[in-house]
Amino acid sequence: MNDPQDAGGETKYGISKHAYPDVDIANLTIDQALAIYKRDFWDKIHGDELPLVIANQLLDFAVNAGLQTSIRKGQDALGVADDGHWGSVTQAAMASATPGPFTAKFAALKIRHYTRLTGFAHDGSGWMNRIAADLDYAAVDMK
Repeated sequence: MNDPQDAGGETKYGISKHAYPDVDIANLTIDQALAIYKRDFWDKIHGDELPLVIANQLLDFAVNAGLQTSIRKGQDALGVADDGHWGSVTQAAMASATPGPFTAKFAALKIRHYTRLTGFAHDGSGWMNRIAADLDYAAVDMK
């Protein structure tokens, strides 16, 4: 997809030309996109060491809003210093967080983040639907 109003430019599977200028977006395969997600997002939030619902919430927001933004909002949701860096304090707080309260607070922080962006008029309904989908997935993950 190549929406002229999307700052990311050409995008496929959520991977944008802006973020990955050396990737051939048009010919990107799903396996290549998954490898990027794992290396650049999942591994950096230590997804394998977290409750699944928390890891999934952090991952989705990181892909859409940026890794540091996702980490900062996750830190804020847990009441730890929101410095955007994944250290031992963040790891311990995320690993021991209760998924339900974390997901609710994180969703509220994401909504506030998106509504402050200048692109909200164009992209806002998509971002809000993305948060709704995240909450739907969280409800399943927490069963």
